[in-house]
Amino acid sequence: MQPFEPALSAQRRARWLVLALVLGLAAVVLLALLSGSAAVARVEIPGRIWAALLGRHATDITDRILFEARLPRVLLSLSVGMALALAGLASQTLFRNPLASPSVIGVSNGAALGAVAGMLLTAHWFPRSPATITGASILFGLATTALVFLLGRRGAYFGHALLLAGIAIAALCSSLTTASLYLAGERLQAIVFWLMGGLWQASWSAIWLMASVTFASLVLLLFWSRDLNLALLGERSARDLGLDLRRLQCRLVVLIAVLASVAVSLSGVIPFVGLVVPHLLRLLVGADHRRLLLPTALAGGMLLVLADTCARTLASPAEIPVGIFTAVVGAPVFLWLLHKRRPTGIP
Repeated sequence: MQPFEPALSAQRRARWLVLALVLGLAAVVLLALLSGSAAVARVEIPGRIWAALLGRHATDITDRILFEARLPRVLLSLSVGMALALAGLASQTLFRNPLASPSVIGVSNGAALGAVAGMLLTAHWFPRSPATITGASILFGLATTALVFLLGRRGAYFGHALLLAGIAIAALCSSLTTASLYLAGERLQAIVFWLMGGLWQASWSAIWLMASVTFASLVLLLFWSRDLNLALLGERSARDLGLDLRRLQCRLVVLIAVLASVAVSLSGVIPFVGLVVPHLLRLLVGADHRRLLLPTALAGGMLLVLADTCARTLASPAEIPVGIFTAVVGAPVFLWLLHKRRPTGIP
């Protein structure tokens, strides 16, 4: 039985970690619902949520604060955080590099460019609509990924060629985004604030879109977990074990593109969540995706809910863009993780 003890220990540690993350997430969500300029009694929240589920909720000011302002924002930040963390984990597996993120293949930059284009279009040619901005962001993100994929296919080593093409396209999209700010006019402040990341435009339609995409992606990644583990062994070893690595890489590219594009379209550019969370969870539970995926999703959601709560309350009544907050906090944490980690790659 001795050879199985490390695996059993890792499974037990992963289960306790999931339990701790679920409890921590519940506490963070409760803190987010209680935090704000208007006071809400802690004992009222469960009853009001239960009454709303039964269709019997009131329409007083407290209900409006909970169900029109705070709860949609909490649920959207939870879904976006989970999506960014899963996209980061998939990116790191795709490139077998713990420093990879969706921005490496240009999808985040392309989605941001699309959102800025959508804002400019609604300012000059089309009626102002959040759906236009969201649709343009998703369309540009997917188009950017398709372009990177087509360029990456020409290389002998798909992963390396994809990485180089992604860096080039990401730089191009970032330059075009910066150049488009000159055309923003009176919308410059709104566009710059959006590029810094924020969840102030949370709506129930946005929540359903983000939550459904995130849940479907998590299920797919769990279904592919064995193949993801084999991919970490390298191209030759994975093929020897019967894995069609090119097909898996194509699937991951599409999944990363969808997750990151939808997240960026609804929340702007929020850095370091997809970079730090998978890196930290891998140190805690190892590289086995069967134990890594669910904790990564929970930790990503919990981190962004907490970050958004701090961003909207620390400088109240003003609001700090959550992207600035995650960058200020995430950069030192990531540098600390790099210092603690042995330079041996993901496996």
